Amino acid sequence: MTTPIVEEIVLRAAQEHGVPGPAAQELIAASRPCLHLVPFQSLTPAQRQEARPAARTGGLPCLPDGVEWPDGHKPLVLTVDCAALPRESLDIELPSDGNLLFFTAIEYEPESSVALHVPAGVRTTQRSATYELDGEPEQVKVYPPDVLYPVPGLTVSPDWRDSPATSAFLGVGGDRDDTLDVFEDAVREAAAGGASHRVAVQLGGYSTPWQSPPDEGDLVLLAQVHGQSIDLNVYTQTLIVGTREDVAARRYEALEFTQQV
Repeated sequence: MTTPIVEEIVLRAAQEHGVPGPAAQELIAASRPCLHLVPFQSLTPAQRQEARPAARTGGLPCLPDGVEWPDGHKPLVLTVDCAALPRESLDIELPSDGNLLFFTAIEYEPESSVALHVPAGVRTTQRSATYELDGEPEQVKVYPPDVLYPVPGLTVSPDWRDSPATSAFLGVGGDRDDTLDVFEDAVREAAAGGASHRVAVQLGGYSTPWQSPPDEGDLVLLAQVHGQSIDLNVYTQTLIVGTREDVAARRYEALEFTQQV
């Protein structure tokens, strides 16, 4: 989903950093849009003037009558207000309204994780963090809530440097790898309008994993959550993937949650 704005950003960055036009075109072809969900302080002054919240980390879930806290009582880490998302900034299909809730452990590899959509207009009540297990009171981990704001961004396939023109550029030698690193960083920074998104939540696009990417083959990234975006003392990364068909059909039980450290 390439737009003239994306092309302008990439070609301008290529000229500034000495990257040939054909290699820049290969990056454009290998790119996908995403949404960064960031706290207010990560926005630029200009972005803050028009900022509209679209998500929240932590807190307690509001669930429909008859729907209990998902099995395993994993923490609520993210609530996304689907109606507040700039939908034109994604190439995956999310609900047009309601809230998308993500329950998972971020401090250790979760045994179970759940994504749950609560449609708009459905009566809900806030659930308690206290529950009973084998007759004993237990407490769900509750992270402090923090409001997040959507910032359109751009991601690049990890394979784009294998493209012919880019490979030829690298083959000349020197510090061409470093040049491409700086070029790619400049593109992502410009696409986000200068907002800080290194430690944030990302919806859609390509993942930026610390280990092997889980979004390969038929799997695409739904969400990527840095532990520090939930709790500054948690140094993990949770990646949530599924097929485009499952994401579009809201078959969230088919999603795969992967944690990297």
